[in-house]
Amino acid sequence: MNTTRHNWTKEEIIAIYNKPIMDLLYEAATVHREYHDPNVVQVSTLLSIKTGGCPEDCGYCPQAARYHTDIEGNDLMSVSQVKAQALRAKSSGSSRVCMGAAWRNVKDGPEFDQVLEMVRTINKLDMEVCCTLGMITENQAKRLAEAGLYAYNHNLDSSEEYYKEVISTRGFEDRLQTIDNVRKTNVTVCSGGIIGMGESIEDRAGMLVALSSLNPQPESVPINALVAVEGTPLEDQKPVEIWDMVRMVATTRIVMPETQVRLSAGRTEMNREGQAFCFFAGANSIFAGDKLLTTPNPDVNEDMKMFELLGLKPQKPFIKKMQPQTVEAENSEYQSLGEKPKWTRPGHVIERNLEASQKEK
Repeated sequence: MNTTRHNWTKEEIIAIYNKPIMDLLYEAATVHREYHDPNVVQVSTLLSIKTGGCPEDCGYCPQAARYHTDIEGNDLMSVSQVKAQALRAKSSGSSRVCMGAAWRNVKDGPEFDQVLEMVRTINKLDMEVCCTLGMITENQAKRLAEAGLYAYNHNLDSSEEYYKEVISTRGFEDRLQTIDNVRKTNVTVCSGGIIGMGESIEDRAGMLVALSSLNPQPESVPINALVAVEGTPLEDQKPVEIWDMVRMVATTRIVMPETQVRLSAGRTEMNREGQAFCFFAGANSIFAGDKLLTTPNPDVNEDMKMFELLGLKPQKPFIKKMQPQTVEAENSEYQSLGEKPKWTRPGHVIERNLEASQKEK
């Protein structure tokens, strides 16, 4: 079995990415079979528990308040609403629920307390719980862990260099600090990025260098294809070619052999054959349901038909790591500190982001 490396260079990763496709697929599939069951794929459901109104300027995101998109915002969902959605997801074959809130960072108070109760509720349904809530402090990470959180998602999005071409309202180092805060708990890390934003192959390799250099490496790495949404700065980007996705999945699998590689946003643009190549190359997780936060996603019944056709089985929960114990709020060791951390605001101007924000609706 290969030894996981944390010292990959950008040049090495580019060389892997650019291999003849048959050689790349063979190597990735071989590594995949050393570490994972090739016929098992985790099915997760992504639920937007608070949509729209985000103060950030991420060029790819229709939830940013400054861009003129057709996203309908909503306040934080109730615990009962989330429980109903989780039960529906479980009945459809999902083993994980990922809850996303359009926040810059977590703020202590009633809304975060409500999210903690959502985590407790879903963990008691014997499902893995993941959250993506923006930047979090060490104490907030510990409170999530106590509630029974299984994973925390915080994507790097791209390389540190290209990140500055997409986002100006938060710093790359804050992404790494949040991941470090999560690592101080027993919560697993989910962190990946997006391709198709105009970045180079060097940038894709740079992102994988950053992720693979983490020790331990993220237990989960989502590979997203940009879904260009009208009204966002990246609305005119061309769809990602399927072979770019296959190459990115395969390279991620080779560089991070133990990680679950998640075939995430952009699957509506892929046919079954393209997705099959991604599974062969090492993808072993998908998001099911008709939406990924706010963008379209294949119907879960279509996914199950594809699984049947390819001989794939949904992964059961808590296979990679034991189910965390839930501590009730009244017994919690960690309480709200009312923290007001000063997360970075780089402040540089991204012209296309500025232009998109100034367009009339």
